[in-house]
This record gives sequence, C-alpha cells and structure tokens, in this order.
Amino acid sequence: MIWQWRAAQRFGTGAGECPAGHTPRFRLPLDCEHIPMPTQTNEKNPKHGGEKPPFEEPKQAPPGSEQEMRTRPDHGESSYRGFGRLRDKVAIITGADSGIGKAVAIAYAREGADVAFGYLPEEEEDASDTVRWIREAGRRALPMPGNIKDENYCRELVDRVVSETGRLDVLVNNAAFQMTHEKIEEFSSEEWDHTLRTNVYGMFYLSKAALPRMREGGAIINTASVQAYKPRGNLLAYATTKGAIVTFTKALSELATERGVRVNAVAPGPVWTPLIPSTMPGQKVKQFGKSDMLERPAQPAELAPAYVFLAATEESSYITGSVLDLTGGRMLP
Repeated sequence: MIWQWRAAQRFGTGAGECPAGHTPRFRLPLDCEHIPMPTQTNEKNPKHGGEKPPFEEPKQAPPGSEQEMRTRPDHGESSYRGFGRLRDKVAIITGADSGIGKAVAIAYAREGADVAFGYLPEEEEDASDTVRWIREAGRRALPMPGNIKDENYCRELVDRVVSETGRLDVLVNNAAFQMTHEKIEEFSSEEWDHTLRTNVYGMFYLSKAALPRMREGGAIINTASVQAYKPRGNLLAYATTKGAIVTFTKALSELATERGVRVNAVAPGPVWTPLIPSTMPGQKVKQFGKSDMLERPAQPAELAPAYVFLAATEESSYITGSVLDLTGGRMLP
C-alpha cells in the first residue's frame, strides 16, 4: 500500500505496517504511532463552528485583554492536536499573548516546536497563559516583552532566540494595531505613525534581523487581512498597513528564496480577539461578523492550521510569495 511505502521511506520503520483497524499517523516520529479508527465524525455546519453575534462585550482600552472578555476566544486549547510536523524547530511569533498569535503558539508547540514570542509589557497576564500552554505541550517557551516599533528590541529578540536555542526556523509577524474612525480628520498623525510603525516597521525590523539567521527550509509568515483587498474607510490606517504587508511579502519572497527560505502571508477576515472590544464601537462589536457569509467571526483556533501548513516544509515546499485566503467567504481577488 502507498502508506506503507511512505511510512518506511519517511520514518525508516521497515514495511511501515500498522495493526488492523488502525491508521498510520505519518507526522508522529519514528515509531509509526497509531490512532484508532474513528467511530463517529465531528462534522458540523461551518456557520455553527464558533460563537455568533450578538456579543454583549464590555468596552476595553487598547491593547485589550483576553482575561477581561466576557466571550472568550477559542485558541485551540482543548481541540488542537499535533502530529509532529514542526518537531524540534524553533519559532518566533509576535503578538502571541492572545488572539491569532496565541492559537499559533499552541499549535506550533503541539506540533513539536519551541516557541519564542513577543508581546507588550501590559499584556503580561495573557502572555503567562500562553507560556503555560506551550509548556504543557512539553516544549520550551521564551516570552520576551517589548515593543516591535523598537528596532533594538527586534534585534534582541532574534539574538536571544538564536543564542539560547542555536537555531531559528520560523518567524510569524503577527502583532498589529488598529483603531476605527468615521472621518479622516479623526485619524491623528500620532496614531497614523503608531499604526504603521507597529504593523509595517516591526515586520521589517524582525524580518531583517531574522532572515540572515534562518536555516534553509525556514519560513516567514506575515498576517495580512481582507482589509488589504476590500478596505473599509473606518479602518483607513490599518487597511493601508495590511496592503503594505501583502506587497512586502511578495517582494521579500524573491530575496528570501536565495537563502532557501519561503515567505507567505495569511489574510484573515473578521477574527474574535481582544483587539475587537478594545478598538471598535460597541454596536460594531455587538454585531461583529454577522454580515459575513458564515454569519460569525472566525475563532483564532480556526486559523492556526494555516500557519502550521505554511511553516511545515514537507506540506508547503512549493509555496512562496503567496497570500492564503482565510476570509470566511469574502473571496480575495
């Protein structure tokens, strides 16, 4: 059978045979571990795959806190199951105290990676929970508070990771800032500068520091957004940065290929994270995601597998300079 050949070729397990009634678990390490055949499926309508509006969520001050949310996001704490696809790799993830970054950190750890992550000092409580989940997966957590607007911090983050682990395989540029306004004059020059420096400059600083230190087969993954393609005026500054991230991803992929590193982006639609109640008006928060095709926002756990896919060389070795559409049906051009 094909799976027997692949198990033997990939893992060195002889014939790669598995007992009757079991299926091979290809990504687990060398002993071809097995899982029982499922007796029932967990299939469900994607419209019912996560919490739906209306959300009765208290207003928060930026950057927001998961601990203060009434409707907590799902980061895959009780659902994500790893298969060793990132075994013994080392990843840096920014903004991993909550939201998409936290879900990716949990997934990477359960796939076998050690995880270093950046977050703002005021997000320490949320960050400590991320550390707990990484360590419960049996992997090393390297939390490093700071602000990615500071180039020195970005260099120090990369230097510390390489110094303490001896390698760097994956960089996920995920941290971001947004704020909504209804008129252009409501966007102050200070806020505009803050948004660009967080979302674009931070990505540049980290990529510049990380790429020369990364191994062949490495991956850089940037978090873009549907706003890069279908921007809304009330997110003028944020949408501008997400368009820049798409262009940066495509351009950097050409330079990184010479070093054997792939560069891609993920473009989510609406995602339920602390950023929402801390940056949007109450009525927008209450109906967040309702107008989308699936009539709800994504949960961070639903996006994490895409970041695993793009980081796992065997699965995505021919993919670079691409943007993965995770918009829930908004359909990127």
